[in-house]
Amino acid sequence: MCARLHRASQSVSATRMKRLVVFVALLSLGLSAPLPSCDALLRPINIRNEQMLGRWLYIGGSSDLPGSRSLGLLLNNAWLDVSATSRSNVLTIVQTQRIYGECSSLKYNVTMENGTLLIEHPFYLKEVYLKSDCPDCLVVYEEVNSTQDSFRSLLLFSRQRSVSAADVDLLRRQAKCLQMPSPLLMDPTHDLCPDNLESSDGLDALNSLLEAKMAHRVARLLDKLFDFFVN
Repeated sequence: MCARLHRASQSVSATRMKRLVVFVALLSLGLSAPLPSCDALLRPINIRNEQMLGRWLYIGGSSDLPGSRSLGLLLNNAWLDVSATSRSNVLTIVQTQRIYGECSSLKYNVTMENGTLLIEHPFYLKEVYLKSDCPDCLVVYEEVNSTQDSFRSLLLFSRQRSVSAADVDLLRRQAKCLQMPSPLLMDPTHDLCPDNLESSDGLDALNSLLEAKMAHRVARLLDKLFDFFVN
């Protein structure tokens, strides 16, 4: 009887050991599965012009444009309306934002070729689009050159007011790969601005901001204060 109990105990122990080995093997495989590399996360994807059309709600982003960090405290929400024109490679963008409760709208044309968005005058802007696992999202990497200054932005837009935690985590990893600050996110509960606001010339307005050197110095100081006290 004792011998049979001993053999049974050995059999149970062996079975448990096999299960433990299998579990540890599976766990180690899970732990060693590599996350996508920065090269993969930052590789541009091709976007057709018709995929750009319609409304895109701003979810959040990161930028080294002076004032972008502190402006995040005042920006309630923003959205883009993208429409086609009579020229196949030109799109019209109406950008509407609510800043500290006040709504405003800008309108400008852009060139869209081979999945890349371009503005060449009065400043140079280039946008490419990065990987996203969200079918209703648009991840934008933007480079702006104005006189002697260069700026970068990483922006997330969606057809919806909010996205999943996984989509936000992917954006944060892309920002880290770009060595940019952690993205600031919009509060999706704020009311959106109404449609059909009177729009001003967007390129002139944006260029004025880019050319305002004194304002840049003040904005950089505000950004540093924001990151010190908020982060």
